[in-house]
Amino acid sequence: MSYDIQFCILEDMPVLFEAPPTKKQPSRKGNSSAQTESTTVKTGTTALTAYFMHPKDIRFETQDADEDVILFMRQHIIVLIPKLIFGICIFFVPLFLFPILAQFLLSPIEIPGGYIVIGTVFWYVAIFGFILTSFLQWFFNIFIVTNKRIIDIDFLYLLYKKFSEAQIVRIQDISFRTGGIMATMFNYGDVLIQTAGELPNFVFEKIPRPAEVVNTISDLAEKVKGKGNV
Repeated sequence: MSYDIQFCILEDMPVLFEAPPTKKQPSRKGNSSAQTESTTVKTGTTALTAYFMHPKDIRFETQDADEDVILFMRQHIIVLIPKLIFGICIFFVPLFLFPILAQFLLSPIEIPGGYIVIGTVFWYVAIFGFILTSFLQWFFNIFIVTNKRIIDIDFLYLLYKKFSEAQIVRIQDISFRTGGIMATMFNYGDVLIQTAGELPNFVFEKIPRPAEVVNTISDLAEKVKGKGNV
């Protein structure tokens, strides 16, 4: 069975946004050489890309020379909105809560103003850390489908990562589930992949276009198995 789980330190981060080589536009007859400019190939991917098919500018650390990336996915970016709203709401808590507490709570010991300032600063640092951690977990937890395997890269506590993979030929069943107003409006859901073996199955959580992902992986699995690679 070709199923591997590895743990390594964050500094072994996969190369995800490797810039493609630049191409020069061919010069036309009659035009001066000064008009020839080099342009970067545009593939449509950005640092916040959550779904892209056949990306040309994305590579990962264990990719083989003859291995092509078919799908690159993250969770739908909409999943960050509730955390962002929560962070904004608690950002204003000290502005309203502290004056109210000062009026209704009478303490025989006067609290120094420096303690209040330190407490307020700590509050905002904690909020910033919460929002930053949520974004980094979304950014570095990725799902990749190649012409050979499916890959799930999860960063744990931003210090270690879990790298899971399974060969396409090991896929036995694949389905998706979606529900709720938000998932229906923004077209995201969970893709469940059952593989041969005793290890846990793959779950691509809250990814965009789950139906397209299922169809793409199913077609790819049929194509690979049809070549007699089982």
